[in-house]
Amino acid sequence: MPLFDLAKRQVFQLLRAGFRLMPMPVATRDRWRQRFLDRYAGMVPTGPRGRAPVGSSRRPLQRAVEHAIGHVPRRKEPLPSPLPATLVAFYLPQFHAIPENDTWWGAGFTEWRNVTRALPQYEGHAQPRLPSELGFYDLRQQDVMRKQMQLAREYGIGAFCTYFYWFAGTTLLEAPLRQWLASADLDLPICLCWANENWSRRWDGRAEDVLIGQQHSAEDDLAFIAHVAAYLKDPRYLRVEGKPMLLVYRPGLLPSPEETAVRWRAWCRDNGIGEIHLAYVQSFDRVDPASIGFDAAVEFPPNNTSLNPITSEQQLINPDFAGDVLDWRELVRNATGAAKPSYVLYPSVNPGWDNEPRRSGRGRVLAHASPRAYRDWLRHAVSVAQARSPRTPMVFINAWNEWAEGAVLEPDVRLGYAWLDATRAALLPSREGTDKRPCAVVHAWYAEVLDDVIPSLNASALNWRLVITTAPERERDIRTRLKALGVDAEIHVFENRGRDILPFLHVADRLLNEGVDVVLKLHTKQSVHREDGSQWRDELLHSLTAANRASRIVEAFARNPQLGLVTPEGHSQPLEHFWGANETNVRALCVRLGLSQPAPGSEFVAGSMFWVRLAALRPLLDAHMAPWEFEHEAGQIDGTTAHAVERLFSLATLSAGFATSDAARLCGLAPGAPHRPYPYARRTR
Repeated sequence: MPLFDLAKRQVFQLLRAGFRLMPMPVATRDRWRQRFLDRYAGMVPTGPRGRAPVGSSRRPLQRAVEHAIGHVPRRKEPLPSPLPATLVAFYLPQFHAIPENDTWWGAGFTEWRNVTRALPQYEGHAQPRLPSELGFYDLRQQDVMRKQMQLAREYGIGAFCTYFYWFAGTTLLEAPLRQWLASADLDLPICLCWANENWSRRWDGRAEDVLIGQQHSAEDDLAFIAHVAAYLKDPRYLRVEGKPMLLVYRPGLLPSPEETAVRWRAWCRDNGIGEIHLAYVQSFDRVDPASIGFDAAVEFPPNNTSLNPITSEQQLINPDFAGDVLDWRELVRNATGAAKPSYVLYPSVNPGWDNEPRRSGRGRVLAHASPRAYRDWLRHAVSVAQARSPRTPMVFINAWNEWAEGAVLEPDVRLGYAWLDATRAALLPSREGTDKRPCAVVHAWYAEVLDDVIPSLNASALNWRLVITTAPERERDIRTRLKALGVDAEIHVFENRGRDILPFLHVADRLLNEGVDVVLKLHTKQSVHREDGSQWRDELLHSLTAANRASRIVEAFARNPQLGLVTPEGHSQPLEHFWGANETNVRALCVRLGLSQPAPGSEFVAGSMFWVRLAALRPLLDAHMAPWEFEHEAGQIDGTTAHAVERLFSLATLSAGFATSDAARLCGLAPGAPHRPYPYARRTR
């Protein structure tokens, strides 16, 4: 690090430490922090840098826009009535051209220009993020907002909180709102959030390079409320106990927010609106709303949070990347563990954050966001809202369509409707673990081996749900064999890529969403490069499916909810002895998945057959790897992504907080000798 940068970092850390030690109210602390950042942003040191690439990049040479593991199509499902809470999604009206943006950014500019220019900066960075069914829409077209509102209702969103841009009598991007006002069939409620900060070229509202500024005053307060009155009076407008809800993004920028509140309330009473419900967004300010004359506050993650950077762990694609990578899961932990406030605070959740499109090569990225974890957070926020405001529970979501900041519920190419599906799931009873029937997932490449696998399953006398995965070129043979064996199975066909691993991840993700609890993973293993391949398979099958074992294993899962993985005895082997050509891939994937690096003594399931509670695989499934990350099939015997993922099942289980056991020990039989010379793989260390 250059001496100047080192000195700047040390000075900043001293100033920050002193500032944190000074006793002062939260409101004063927030105000001083923002004044410092407005005036001396250049003093803030850059964060840690990522690591140089190791070996060749895992990124495809073409743009990666295919469906990832966990892609969800649009599907209908009834919502509860009444809904347990009103979900209000922040809504950005930036997606249409206006003369001012033409001048500032070039003719025809909309937010889509930022979105489409984004590139991945490090391994696992999912950029560009592109829309699917709604496309690169133009909000001047009324049918776009109609489709958005239809989707919102279908998936449980009760209202949009749309940003409103007012600059001393000049409004920007108001056309979609005027359209809503004029069109009665656009029936989803809205509320306004006055984004009362300067517009700057940096997209952060700070004082540098202002494009259009605010001129806050008593006169401007009255002009603003008179202008928005038409929205507040509309019967579709969002109300809290009959009062129109009006939000302010940064009340700390107002000369006197208390006086502003008094003026607005008086004007509304005098002009037929009546009482209003005033709230502010905790984007920069954190004060008791009553202290500024407001009724409530709204959480606004990820703003106003301090997260530990994980940038230095990332393997860079762009060696000049100067942004920050943070852990979205830490944001969730902080939010769900926060103390109860002494004032009305509406909880809010966030489905991710990545403003790389707006700040090329310098973005702030919250990695490891996933629809399932967002669903859990939203479910928790609903319960918090019900406890805090039982008559009018309300939860905000940041955001519906912040495409250039990576906070999006709308369907995208990579995951489809997964975020919307998770939103609806949070309003319904949890399905996870509700289907207790044992499910066998068998990847079938060698049709003749089914003659061994199917009788092994039948001998257990369990009521199996049988799922078969195969490749297109083997589908016909597999169906013929299953018919001859008299087996009724669900068959899923995938491209011949990733061996048995990638098809299993696809199916496991679907089954987890359906509520399946425990799965037996098998495949028609031949290991044709080994003379003892069939013996290896037979040993694995016996350990996991023998008549005196399978039912006991199922019972053990039922008795112990913390049991996550059951391995065939003798086949769970030390990673450090069997890295082969996989160590670099495994360590890179641990970073990609947000797992700790393997500790000494970490093991993996050789042969990749095991029993597993699907919830234990969430760290692996929630990474939403894409098929392009798995190599084309070329007869490889080591060093592929599939071989690396095979070595992660145990690590993922432990990371998720679940325990592992081998089958013999679980069944009260003599355990295997896991560290004896393993006959089916050559020790490399």
